[in-house]
Amino acid sequence: MSMYPNPSRPVELEYGTDDKAVFNFFNTVYAWMSVGLAVTATVAFFVSQNTAVMTALYSRGVILAFFLGTAGLAYAIRSAARNISATAGTALFLLYSAVMGAFLSFIFIIYPMNTIAAAFIMTGGVFAGMSIYGFVTKRDLTAMGSMLVMCVWGLFLATIVNIFWANNTMSWIITYVVLVVFIGLTAYDTQMLRNLAIQTAGDPKLAARYAIIGSLQLYVDFINIFMSILRIMGNRR
Repeated sequence: MSMYPNPSRPVELEYGTDDKAVFNFFNTVYAWMSVGLAVTATVAFFVSQNTAVMTALYSRGVILAFFLGTAGLAYAIRSAARNISATAGTALFLLYSAVMGAFLSFIFIIYPMNTIAAAFIMTGGVFAGMSIYGFVTKRDLTAMGSMLVMCVWGLFLATIVNIFWANNTMSWIITYVVLVVFIGLTAYDTQMLRNLAIQTAGDPKLAARYAIIGSLQLYVDFINIFMSILRIMGNRR
């Protein structure tokens, strides 16, 4: 089920009175996305400093539980955010960011800080470029986005299988496919959010709720691009 209303009918934006609504909507989206990334980084760093917690987290069963749990929590936030207040949606988003931080704490153990920083900067550049493209393009990205969403489900299942199979070749294939898919989804999600900014311009409360969903969606895109780039670039300790 799509997080967007009427995604197959993109709205053509005209420059004028709607510009302020679009500007405010995206300010909210990117601001909360940045807060979510900051929460994730902070939690990941502090968890990585506790050997006992790291040992408990990274057993195979716990990894699978984390993987399924974060996916379920993301889906729950998207579904609930349509019906709950923006404040409650924000709290759930920050909870998701913290849980994801614990899940990703291993990067501070196996990658040098300069590699993490370089991967983050590169991810920022790729993300910004694709987000700008999604915002300004007149091309309807709906068909591409639908195909990429199906790819995400395939990647989800392949990742679960590979948790048990532990095949290095499959792991690398997943890494590169994830990178390509989420780069594309960044453009698609931005275009859909651009449409939402106009569709909800007359309803500030609804716009605030959808801005939280948008923050989560772009946050997920960013994290997946970052983790793929980090693995490809990584000089492991």
